[in-house]
Amino acid sequence: MQQAIEQFSETIRKAAAERTHVRIRGSGTKDFYGLALIGNVLDTRPCAGIVEYEPTELVLTGRAGTPLREVDAALAKNGQMLPFEPPHFGAEATLGGSVACGFSGPRRAAAGSTRDFVLGVRMLNGLGEDLRFGGQVMKNVAGYDLSRLMTGSFGTLGLITEVSLKVLPVPEQERTLRLEMDEAAALASMSRWAGKPLPLSASCHVDSALYLRLSGAGSAVEAALKKLGGDPVADGAAFWHSIREQTHPFFADAAALWRLSIRPSAAPLGLGPQLIEWNGGLRWIAANLSPSHAFETAQRAGGHATLFRGGDKRLGIQRLPANLLAIHKKLKRAFDPEGILSPGRIHADF
Repeated sequence: MQQAIEQFSETIRKAAAERTHVRIRGSGTKDFYGLALIGNVLDTRPCAGIVEYEPTELVLTGRAGTPLREVDAALAKNGQMLPFEPPHFGAEATLGGSVACGFSGPRRAAAGSTRDFVLGVRMLNGLGEDLRFGGQVMKNVAGYDLSRLMTGSFGTLGLITEVSLKVLPVPEQERTLRLEMDEAAALASMSRWAGKPLPLSASCHVDSALYLRLSGAGSAVEAALKKLGGDPVADGAAFWHSIREQTHPFFADAAALWRLSIRPSAAPLGLGPQLIEWNGGLRWIAANLSPSHAFETAQRAGGHATLFRGGDKRLGIQRLPANLLAIHKKLKRAFDPEGILSPGRIHADF
């Protein structure tokens, strides 16, 4: 695979010299996201395969173009999983793409985000230089944690060629409950239960019902089932898969889908049809909102808003405050001095 990396490096070096734009892309399952898609595609899929996987150490290292389904399959054989439940949004989703986009699934509030499980990366910057950051164990991370900085950068800082991730065992038991309640009651309940020693691994409020997933030791799950009440969901795995992959009817009916990441304790927003995850911290709104209204509402609720799908994507990402924007610009110049990598994807002016 070194040959593929050298070819990638040559492509980037040539683009930097000629000041032409490059768009780093795996299978394209996340192309719907962002402000603009600019540049000649650099396909990461020739750089594929699991480099190293040691189940006893709970660490997997894979190349960028490795299909995410292959990673899931290798982990499943050993009773392990990617704890942040990355959405695939397509059968050919890649490992590098899942880290570069930084999206996390239903388990995020309980286990942590994609960034929390990135131990190290190998990458090419905007000059085609082959760099390594981090390692394969937590204690190797010292100084600036640049490997995690790559998470959620959407290829604007560099091309991830390899990534090392911490993995976790699959829970001994998982059960899903359904409780009939309105939005206000659901938010209050999620806030209350999140502070208690319950094995909650996911929550979702949709269609006037609160769904809870319990994961862990059998005895703990059974005790929580008795305490929380509600009705058991026959195929809980299918339900959470539909939430993770956005195949649930709520998402299918959305002409425009807004994603608001806010304080879990924030009151009901009243913006339109919604689905709530992460104990109230993630609100999906299926409505054609004006960007200014969505951004202002999210700010008042202690967070930010993004037009995730549909609508006019050119206006869909909330602009950062001036001080944070200045930091982002400095990072961009440090990693990509010529500004050739995916310009305009997450920031309108660079």
